[in-house]
Amino acid sequence: MGKDYTPLVATIDIGTTSTRAILFDYHGQEVAKHQIEYSTSAQDDIKRKRSQIISSEGISLTVSDDLEVESVDNKAGPTLQFPQPGWVECRPSHILANAVQCLAACLVTMENKNLDRDEKNKYKLISIGVANMRETTVVWSKKTGKPLYNGIVWNDTRNNDIVDEYTAKYSEKEREEMRTLCGCPISTYFSATKFRWLLKHVPEVKQAYDNADGDLMFGTIDSWLIYHLTNEKSHVTDVTNASRTNFMNIETNKYDDRLLKFWDVDTSKVILPEIRSSAEVYGHFKVPQLESIGYVESYLTDDALALLETIEGAPLAGCLGDQSASLVGQLAVRKGDAKCTYGTGAFLLYNTGYQTLISEHGALTTVGYWFPGLDESEDGKHSSKPQYALEGSIAVAGSVVQWLRDNLRLISKAQDVGPLASQVDNSGGVVFVPAFSGLFAPYWDSNSRGTIFGLTQYTSASHIARAALEGVCFQTRAILKAMISDAGASTDFLEESSKATGHNPLSVLAVDGGMSKSDEMMQIQADILGPCVTVRRSINPECTALGAAIAAGFGVPKEDRIWGSLKECTEAILEGNKMYLAAGNTSLDFKATLSDEVRRKEWRLWENAIAKAKGWLKDTA
Repeated sequence: MGKDYTPLVATIDIGTTSTRAILFDYHGQEVAKHQIEYSTSAQDDIKRKRSQIISSEGISLTVSDDLEVESVDNKAGPTLQFPQPGWVECRPSHILANAVQCLAACLVTMENKNLDRDEKNKYKLISIGVANMRETTVVWSKKTGKPLYNGIVWNDTRNNDIVDEYTAKYSEKEREEMRTLCGCPISTYFSATKFRWLLKHVPEVKQAYDNADGDLMFGTIDSWLIYHLTNEKSHVTDVTNASRTNFMNIETNKYDDRLLKFWDVDTSKVILPEIRSSAEVYGHFKVPQLESIGYVESYLTDDALALLETIEGAPLAGCLGDQSASLVGQLAVRKGDAKCTYGTGAFLLYNTGYQTLISEHGALTTVGYWFPGLDESEDGKHSSKPQYALEGSIAVAGSVVQWLRDNLRLISKAQDVGPLASQVDNSGGVVFVPAFSGLFAPYWDSNSRGTIFGLTQYTSASHIARAALEGVCFQTRAILKAMISDAGASTDFLEESSKATGHNPLSVLAVDGGMSKSDEMMQIQADILGPCVTVRRSINPECTALGAAIAAGFGVPKEDRIWGSLKECTEAILEGNKMYLAAGNTSLDFKATLSDEVRRKEWRLWENAIAKAKGWLKDTA
């Protein structure tokens, strides 16, 4: 690489239930990592004092030097809050503090490792990337930098009344025109309805908007983070996050006056973040003064602060919404590649290349990534243009395991769900539709709720556990079927293995996230998809963070880059994966074992259950 140091790229990864920072090397391997699991309003002191924590994604966590758990005794209250049924809030200042703490801990690890490295081979941080939960909406004051309300998290459904209001306000034709422009329908999921709720229900936000004095700032978590971590106070977002607001034109990648008018947003009254690519310099790192925005806890030691000050001026040069970051981190960068991340929810992306594809079957059109600095002579024609994807989102995935554990108490640890489900060969006719907050793609019904069908005296805890896992996997199949249809291909190979050809539109589904670590869960997924699709578990457990690191690697000037091209990056990471396997880690492929007849019968039961679960809350008010 011709440098007298070993370059590293940092990622700050803001998730739904935790924040982590990771330093990656040329081969995409972790050099340092630190994670903070959020305190929540649902926890009690006894639970938090245990040495083992099970996250809502279903991951078993053990407190260590690389993982800490926030204290519930924070003076300002927990980071993640559930104040009412269906409400999910986060404290923006806490998330910012966690991000800085995690980055500082990684620098400590890097410095300690540098003690054992020769002078010309020491690690050096060259750029920082951000990955973040998308759609989560934050509003703050430009004058003070303080949030005007807690962040409204992506899976919050308090804005159902806003969805109903705008659905009634516009005709089906007008709503479809809006969806075609931005790629996303009217839903509680996206930022527009969350912002409208804030304007309607939070006086401080409404007053700041009506004052129209240039003080009210709107953004998703990436915007909040970059604004406070850059010396320039850069108010920006990248295309992957902006595509989840309902405000951005999916073709032009700019705000569209027609969309803003649709949502009654006056940009003279609120400052929207500038939409930028996923890989460029947004600003330069500066340690934020958290006391000035109301964070009252002491969060940095003098040594940690001193280390952070050594990287002040480092470029923040990459930004991707978490699911786009996972697409890149899975190296699913070719048209036709697909990945599914099983976290709190599940998110399936199908790469459609540089052209947008508006779904006719319930999938979303979103931006996969945009690396404008790529050289098309090396990485292929159109590689420097925005790359798009079809996306299907499942609101409840890992959180159904949490529900089985905490609410039904069927299991004591999240990792027990697979063994419990595998005690039976099938669900015994039970179908579990885990629509705790409505159904997302491809059904889009906010009036659905979680429903269990087919209970008999024969039904056991194992049948319910298996049906819960199957409920996530059936939704994945429904989304894939919709996407393949949108791509103009036949879905026959999902129905019957004899109809498979050598040119199926999808042969491998790359998977990652907490639930993907369960062999039982992945075998169920393979059985539901059928023998023509191999379910392939990711070798790298931190695909989301790696994707943002790749973005940050290409966001700096060419002479400073860790990789010369996306092709070189892919080859280097694949080589790193081989080293990961050589260290004793495993990567498994899962293939279907069910017969076509059984698979078709179970699919028909699922479709019947969906038809009955939809519209549960409709006309009940």
